[in-house]
Amino acid sequence: MTVRYYLYISDAKVDMLLSQIDPAFGRRSTTEAGLSVKLFSIKRSVEAPAPDRAAKLERVLRHLEESGQTGSVDEPGPYFRGTLPMQWGSLPGGNGGPLVYFGGRTDRTVLGLGGAGSHVIGASAPQAQEFAPSSVPTLLTGLATAFAADGVEIPAEQPSLAWVHTAGRLLRGPRQPVEFVARRLLAGPSPYPELDPRPDMRLLLGSPLYVALAD
Repeated sequence: MTVRYYLYISDAKVDMLLSQIDPAFGRRSTTEAGLSVKLFSIKRSVEAPAPDRAAKLERVLRHLEESGQTGSVDEPGPYFRGTLPMQWGSLPGGNGGPLVYFGGRTDRTVLGLGGAGSHVIGASAPQAQEFAPSSVPTLLTGLATAFAADGVEIPAEQPSLAWVHTAGRLLRGPRQPVEFVARRLLAGPSPYPELDPRPDMRLLLGSPLYVALAD
């Protein structure tokens, strides 16, 4: 198993995927240990511990890689992986719970990753929400709330990816090199080519299975 210093693991997404690709993996296994003494046989059940969250994550990542579903940030498949310097922090959730948002870019793509703040390692237990924190409506609501607090207005007619573009420009704080695998949520051309270093810049919004510090 790869040794990583995790910042974020989405147990909800990992368990959902694992139940489809390998339902037996997460279950406890029971074996019988026996000892025969003359005419008597003594047996007891030995229960193996269920795989921990990192082992389950590794099983899902291996399946996605072997099935060809994992692309790159610049050429994403249904899932994508990468290693980038990214800024990150919390956003106010639109319906009860905090969100976490990671922002970064390659030479060709402005990237945003968002999910439940409760999946950050060491965070408090999750709160009930109307929509999944990693859903597009919840992420965009969180970005809108953060923009309003900063006095930034996004015209209502702008496409959803404009929010990702603006978030990439407004994020503050130091960048940390991180690695990640995420589910693609939205992707498309930049709505503001005049603000980008190249006219064919693209935007990508995803929800991470995990984020970890990179060397």
